[in-house]
Amino acid sequence: MNVLGLGTDIVETARLAASIERHGAAFLDRVFLESERAYCDRGATPERCYAARFAAKEAVAKALGTGIGAQLAWRDIEIVRQPSGQPGVLLHGTGVATAAALGIRVWLLSLSHSDHYATATALALGGE
Repeated sequence: MNVLGLGTDIVETARLAASIERHGAAFLDRVFLESERAYCDRGATPERCYAARFAAKEAVAKALGTGIGAQLAWRDIEIVRQPSGQPGVLLHGTGVATAAALGIRVWLLSLSHSDHYATATALALGGE
């Protein structure tokens, strides 16, 4: 397989927590799918979980070469937990067509977070 895209992002946990505090459900509904919200809300530190998934969505958008905007919405990218425990990527809407046009068949995703920061790296693979 060939590397077709690479993206990375870092998020300040406090900034994301402040956005959630300020905008509440409107912010969460705009950025995260119900499955992502349910996963983060049942953990001991939801703000860290949300920050890691926010960074992951940004990293995936960068790997696709579009960023978040007119071509790709926040909710077109879903960050899931695979049965192995690893994070994974599910694309919806325009994300599916964009990845297909680029020949992306496999996503590798790494997330990490601490009290202050969350980071994510997304690697898009395709070809032989």
